[in-house]
Amino acid sequence: MYYRAVGEIPRKRHIAFRASDGSPCFEEFIGEEGFSSTGSLLYHRGVPANLVDSRPWSLGDLSTEPNEPLGPRHFRLPDLFDDDRTGRDVVRHRRLILANDDVRISYVVADATSPLYSNGVGDEVIYIESGSAVVESIFGSIEVSAGDNVVIPRVTIHRWVLSDDPAAEPLKAYCVEGSGHIRFPKRYLSEFGQFLESAPLCERDLRVASGPTEVTGPAADADTDVYVRHRSGSGIRGSIVTYDHHPFDVVGWDGCLYPYAFNYRDFAPVVGQVVQPPPTYQILEGRNFVICNFVPRPLEFHPEAIKVPYYHSNVDSDEVMFYHAGETAARKGSGIGNASVSLHPAAYTHGPGRQAYLDSPSMTESNEMAFMVDTFNPLDVGEGGLACDDPSYPWHWSGRGPHR
Repeated sequence: MYYRAVGEIPRKRHIAFRASDGSPCFEEFIGEEGFSSTGSLLYHRGVPANLVDSRPWSLGDLSTEPNEPLGPRHFRLPDLFDDDRTGRDVVRHRRLILANDDVRISYVVADATSPLYSNGVGDEVIYIESGSAVVESIFGSIEVSAGDNVVIPRVTIHRWVLSDDPAAEPLKAYCVEGSGHIRFPKRYLSEFGQFLESAPLCERDLRVASGPTEVTGPAADADTDVYVRHRSGSGIRGSIVTYDHHPFDVVGWDGCLYPYAFNYRDFAPVVGQVVQPPPTYQILEGRNFVICNFVPRPLEFHPEAIKVPYYHSNVDSDEVMFYHAGETAARKGSGIGNASVSLHPAAYTHGPGRQAYLDSPSMTESNEMAFMVDTFNPLDVGEGGLACDDPSYPWHWSGRGPHR
């Protein structure tokens, strides 16, 4: 990310600093890969290390089962949450769909503001299916809404603020949690980190935190809980740590590490004479996985072009598609709808239905919108995925059930 400076900061790093009102400030460095990569320096009114309590936080059912026997899966995510408003938030009420040691994919329908939260396991990308919120963090605030990819770096203390208006639309969020850092592909960037002219995004498309978000009054000095997801020798655990002040006490910061958001509508897809392969839709990458946004596009212009994805085998990866715009041309007749997720695993050939393939040369428009995660290690199925699995999906290509 490019360098930014927000609020009050001293003229030089690592020197004594007082805010404009004369109060002392305490410097905090948040950096990737120790002190050897991207980072930011934040200036707090309170001592950022002042903890007064820590207790367990139950993360719920994080168990998984292998995708056996091998086959494609269809998960109907809307079946996981009813329409009743029950005080769910984006942080504590996610349901796990798919996971491996590199990435965890969850879904939540929220109608309440979340507690303060920090993911100490890895960066997060939250795709907003519908609704709106303000993401407040130690770096400032970002307004987000449908179609946004929201990227939150590891250990960033933040919360999801939702409207308290009973008529407000719930926030539907598709959550991708990495086990490390999530970045733009290097092929989009110059050696200095600037987006190239050939990149499908540019800096103008990114919305970054405005702020800082500084809490004042009695809340600034009150004991404040932060929900923390962290690593342990046996997996992922949760704790609630309590500071003797509110962490949103930052008067200024600078650096190249901070939350940001961009909308799928600002992604410029590559269009060709014939259909382009999925890597042309890549937006981000993490450790052993990539993220793509499939967006509406001008269709291929060869007179006989197949305008849906050709049949392909995922030799090295599991493919996970979250469908934002419902049934696409390639999935016609499969049962896919809004907020469906398909899993097409490695060692399995998949693609469009037979008639969709044959009809595609005559297609004149595309309304496709899907959020894809390709993983380079196999995915297991979480409790949420098992709860909304469509058992008929694997057979829709042939129209025949299994031989049992």
